[in-house]
Amino acid sequence: MEFSNVLFAFALTLFAGLSTGIGSALALLTRKTSTKFLSIALGFSAGIMLYVSFVEILAESQEALISAFGVKSGSWAAVGGFFLGIFIIAMIDKFIPSAENPHEVHTVEEMNGNSEAHKSSLMRMGMFTALAIAIHNFPEGIATFTAALSDPGLGIAVAVAIALHNIPEGIAVAVPVFYATGSRKKAFKLSFLSGMSEPLGAIAGYFLLLRFFNDAMFGVIFAAVAGIMVYISLDELLPAARAYGEHHLSIYGLIAGMAVMSLSILLFL
Repeated sequence: MEFSNVLFAFALTLFAGLSTGIGSALALLTRKTSTKFLSIALGFSAGIMLYVSFVEILAESQEALISAFGVKSGSWAAVGGFFLGIFIIAMIDKFIPSAENPHEVHTVEEMNGNSEAHKSSLMRMGMFTALAIAIHNFPEGIATFTAALSDPGLGIAVAVAIALHNIPEGIAVAVPVFYATGSRKKAFKLSFLSGMSEPLGAIAGYFLLLRFFNDAMFGVIFAAVAGIMVYISLDELLPAARAYGEHHLSIYGLIAGMAVMSLSILLFL
């Protein structure tokens, strides 16, 4: 495992995590939310994640597990790892209250009003949303890091997809915190910090891989990563994309994401 590869994988994960700050900046520096942009971007992100999960990541997982355990056992292990990933992210979602769910739609236009009770409630929402995002981003950090370590091209695709879906997460933190405190600095800082669990996930992934890395471990992690990404796309990205804009915009974004991902794979054959 070359140090340059590890550094590249970590840099991609850091980029994906820092994009919560981009969302925060969009919320704090603009007067109106571009809901059409967010709808298309979220659909695009979902398209990349779904395509790469089923076509690339799950296939590589199955190949590694078949190499380790044989055709029958390896195939079963790949399917098991896939649904294990779904179970892990579903349990994380289950223990996050819906009011503080990081994928609850927020817009810049919400930043007005002066009710102290409402401001207190919004501050609480912002704090819990930041915590929820940090919890969500940790396994995403492992996913991005693992993908980049295995295949730099695949890692770039995963990092871009996760970065795009982190933008509205940054908005989800910044909007209520700014409304509650009137401080752009506090809103940006909390949003920025919530994305830092992504590189922490990469660090955890590094030590996990460094110690236990083999075909079986790689295969199970990759299968779980595919499951996590599929769940995020279906449960979070697409519903949020539809909530931000017109139904067809999210679908156009989804198809565009799949097309871009498929072309990028074909061009590097």
